[in-house]
Amino acid sequence: MDTAAVARFEADRNRLASIAYRLLGSAADAEDAVQDAFLRWQAVDRAHIEVPEAWLTKVVTNLSLDRLRSATTRRERAVGDWLPEPLLEGDPMLGPADTVEQRESVTLAVLMLMERLSPIERAVYVLREAFSYSHAEIAEILDVTESASQQHAHRARRHVTAERNAHEVDGAATRRIVEAFVDAASSGRTERLVALLTDDATAISDGAGTARKLLRLSAPERIAAAVRAGFKPTPAKRKLAGGSPSIHAAVVNGSPAMVAVVDDRVLGVLVLEIRDDKIAAVCGVAATVRLGRLTEQWRRREHDAPLIESW
Repeated sequence: MDTAAVARFEADRNRLASIAYRLLGSAADAEDAVQDAFLRWQAVDRAHIEVPEAWLTKVVTNLSLDRLRSATTRRERAVGDWLPEPLLEGDPMLGPADTVEQRESVTLAVLMLMERLSPIERAVYVLREAFSYSHAEIAEILDVTESASQQHAHRARRHVTAERNAHEVDGAATRRIVEAFVDAASSGRTERLVALLTDDATAISDGAGTARKLLRLSAPERIAAAVRAGFKPTPAKRKLAGGSPSIHAAVVNGSPAMVAVVDDRVLGVLVLEIRDDKIAAVCGVAATVRLGRLTEQWRRREHDAPLIESW
C-alpha cells in the first residue's frame, strides 16, 4: 500500500477508534476493530471508493457490531462481570467533546447504560449523539432505512436519558470533590462519607480485580463502609500493590476520579458520578486487563501533586 493510502487511514484513526470504543466499551477491542479496518483498507480497490471517510466509518462500525453480536461477547457480558475500560482525560480515543451530548456519551455511566440497548440501537445512538451523523448517513452506514434509524435513535435516547440525572463538573470542582472524597475515606469516620453521598447512591466494583463477579452496593451506609474498608492501609495491601501507592485526583471518562499509582503504574481508579453536588454513584476499576491504556496514558503526562503522597 502506498504512503498516501496509509496517511489517509492514519488521518482517520483516532476518529475510528473513538467510534469503536463507544460501541465496545473496551480500548483493546476498539484497537482490534481499527486494525481489522486497516487490513480491509489495504485489500480493497481504493480507486472505487468515492468517500474514504464514509467507507472507513461503515467498516469499523460494522466490525464493532460483529463483536457485540458474537456469542463470546454476549456470554462474557451476560454473566455480570463486565465494566467499561476507563480512559484518562485527553486520550484521543475518547473522541469529540465539544457538546454536552458528546461528553455524556463517553461517561462510564452511559457506556454501562448502553449495554441495555440492542447493538443497532447502540450504533445509531453513538453515531447520532457523539458524531452528529444525519439519519441519512447512518442509514447508509448500517444498511437500514432512514426512518428505522430515527426509530432506533428515539428508543435509545429514551432508554439512556430516562436514567440520567447527572450534571457536568468543571475542572476546579473536580479536584474539590475528589479531595473531599479521599479526605473522608481516609478519616476513619464513615459518617463523613455518608454525608457526601446521595440517598439513592450506588456503587459497582470489580473487587480490586480479584472478584469473580462485579460487586454491587446500594445505600450510603453500606457504600461508605466498603470504601472505608478499602481505604484502610495494611501491610498485606501494600505488598499486593507492590509498594505504597500515591493517590491523585483526575478526570476519567469526563467524570471526577481518584487514581492510585505505584511507580507510574495505575493500580486502580474510583470514578464518581455527581448529582445535585453529591456523589450519586461510585465505579471502582482495578483489574489489570482494564487499566492497560490508562496506565500508558498516565506515564506520558505530568500530574498535579498527589492528594496522598504515600498511602
